[in-house]
Order: sequence, then structure tokens, then C-alpha cells
Amino acid sequence: MLGGWGLGGRGRSRFCTRLGQVVLVLLLASPSPVLAEEAAAAQDAQQLDEPAVEPHIPSRNLLQVLRAGGVLMLPLVFCSFLLVVFALERFFALRCARVAPAPFVKRLLHQLAEGQLDRETARKLCSETHCAVADVFAAGLKKWGRPAVEVEQAVLDAGERAVNDLRKHLRIFNGVATLSPLLGLLGTVVGMIRSFNAIAGADAMGRPELLAGGISEALITTAAGLSLAIPALALYLFFISRVDQLTMELDERGRQLVELISAEGLQARPSGRNVKVVRQEAA
Repeated sequence: MLGGWGLGGRGRSRFCTRLGQVVLVLLLASPSPVLAEEAAAAQDAQQLDEPAVEPHIPSRNLLQVLRAGGVLMLPLVFCSFLLVVFALERFFALRCARVAPAPFVKRLLHQLAEGQLDRETARKLCSETHCAVADVFAAGLKKWGRPAVEVEQAVLDAGERAVNDLRKHLRIFNGVATLSPLLGLLGTVVGMIRSFNAIAGADAMGRPELLAGGISEALITTAAGLSLAIPALALYLFFISRVDQLTMELDERGRQLVELISAEGLQARPSGRNVKVVRQEAA
């Protein structure tokens, strides 16, 4: 028994020795936590030292943007052309120098007040001057010497025609401001339909450019419609305000003319300033 026990002790000692060798080999082969942390820190420091590469975003010119917007960009471009053309036309047409030039108005009213003009001479001056206030004056001069009610009615009728001419083409601005967002919204719907069709197709998996095309079309048309509608509405409000100012100017000048050439106004003049009127009535 003692011999067997001693043999078993030696076997156990050998087993422990071999087990220790295996554990030592495993410890040497596996990386230590400290070394792993040092390696990770060194790798992070190397990545920080390297300059960051910015992603390249391709730029587009105007023609490429219009093409990316799809077919609905064509009516938007046409609306923008109309907006520019009629905006320039209204800027020149609604100048005060073209509607009621101050030198002509002051000279005519002053000479009428001083009795230096008769009806025919005044009408000739108005016919030679091409502006809205000259047309209003010419209509009032046809009623020279009549009661103030008749002269005023003639001036009002001519003034209404002149104001209608001043408001010409303003509906185009209102139409562009209304239609442009709707066209942009329609382009948004078309672009989203394209995107959903691309998603439904088998080719869309792994190809984001198919989705980007429809989304880009949707956003471009919306932006184009709003970019066109906002200045169109601003121009419409500006020109409406300008027409209102010119309307008040024509009304004031017409009122002054009525006071000068109506029967009541002619009778209120001094006798020296009424000589031409008396001669005209005698003729």
C-alpha cells in the first residue's frame, strides 16, 4: 500500500507539472489587458494625427439643376421669363414722369389759372403730350364752361380709363405668384412617385442614386416654385401700391382742373383773367 501510494504521488506531481506548463504557454500566447490598451491608444493617436478627409460634394451649374428638376421646370422657367419682362415694363410704365409729368401739369394749371390759355390751345397742348394726366385734362377741357358736375363726370370717366390702363398686366404677377407654388408641388409629387417606384423595383436595393434622383427632383421643383412665387407676389403688391398713389395724383389734378374750367370756376375768376373766356364764348 505504501508503494502504491508513493507511485500515485509521483503521477500527480507529473500531472501538476504539465498543467503548469500549459497554463504558462497560454498566458504567454494571450495578450495582456495592459498591452491591449496601449495598442488601442497608439492606434487612436495615429488616427488623430492623420488629417481628416472631407467628403467631396459635386457642384452643379444652372443647366444641370434645371435638368435635375424634370419636365415641370419648363413652365417654371417660362413663368420666370414672363415675370422679368412684365416687371421691367411696369417699372417704366408706372413712373410718375410718364403718368403725370410735373412740368406739364404745373405749366398747364398755372396758365389756366392766369387766363393765359383758351380751350383750343389747352386741348392742343394735351394732345401733344402723351401721358395719362393729359388724357384726363383733354376729357375735362371738352366740357369747358359747363357746370362743375358735367366737367367732373368727364374727368372721372377719363380717370377710370387711365387707371385701368395703369393696372394692365398686373394680373400676370398675381397669376405667377399663384401658379408657381402649385407647379412646384406637382413636381414634388412626381419626384416622390419616382422615388417610391424605385423602392418598389428590384434594382433599388443597394443603389441609393435611384432614390436620390426622385428626391432631388421633388426638392428642386419645390424650391424653384417658391423662389418664383415670392418675388412675384412682392412685385404685385408693390405695383398695386404704386397704382394707388398715381390714382390719387390723377384725382387731385382732375379736381384742380374742374375748379379752373367749370362755369363756377370761370365766374369766380377776376375780370382781367377771364378775357379769353369771354372772347371764346362770343366767337
